Amino acid sequence: MAKLAGKVALITGANSGIGLATAKRFSAEGAIVYMTGRREAELEKAVTQVGGQARGVAGDVANMEDLDRLYSVIREEVGRIDVLFANAGGGEFAALGEITEDHFDRTFRINVKGTLFTVQKALPLLVDGGSIILTGSTGATTGIPAFSVYCATKAAIRNFARGWILDLAPRKIRVNVLVPGATSTPGLHNLAPSQEVHGAMMASFETATPLGRLGSPDETANAALFLASDESSFVNGSELFVDGGSAQI
Repeated sequence: MAKLAGKVALITGANSGIGLATAKRFSAEGAIVYMTGRREAELEKAVTQVGGQARGVAGDVANMEDLDRLYSVIREEVGRIDVLFANAGGGEFAALGEITEDHFDRTFRINVKGTLFTVQKALPLLVDGGSIILTGSTGATTGIPAFSVYCATKAAIRNFARGWILDLAPRKIRVNVLVPGATSTPGLHNLAPSQEVHGAMMASFETATPLGRLGSPDETANAALFLASDESSFVNGSELFVDGGSAQI
């Protein structure tokens, strides 16, 4: 039997990369998948790729009106959420002496504020015993040069999970953090300002990973499926690393 048969899943940041790969995986396992992202045209293409019972609702997770509209659609169409994958996020390089107020505000707005209110506003629709998956980062526990603001937001995500498993304990809702390492996604590749820098950057990521390569979005999506399914029914408040071992050295 399909692992998510009859379940309703919401994935934020589903336009590309890990979010899109996970939408495909969830759909293949029988879920009704709601996908959201800020770029409407890209989202429409992603929904077409997923097929099945996928549905796209464009919006910004850090915009309260967009979130309210998203959940209104889900409430009217299916009335519940079994799995919430709060995956939307992003970051930019800036060394300590170069960090601006705008850089700080933009990164925390998307990664921290967006994640918090994505989960909070989903609570009336989340079924008791449901699963919440947050996207973390190896940067929450290891230093990355010129990436401290991003890493700080992911440390906040880790601690959200610690608190929320207590807040949601009466409803038996699980909250886990999925931690990708360097993964071949548009978001990672677009961090490089030039092709020359890109090559050196990817080589450095591969060198820093014991398995000697970048991860694929599908590998992280497989781990997300585990956290979404009943196979992880006693996994709660954990960090699941899909990083080729990079956080362990």
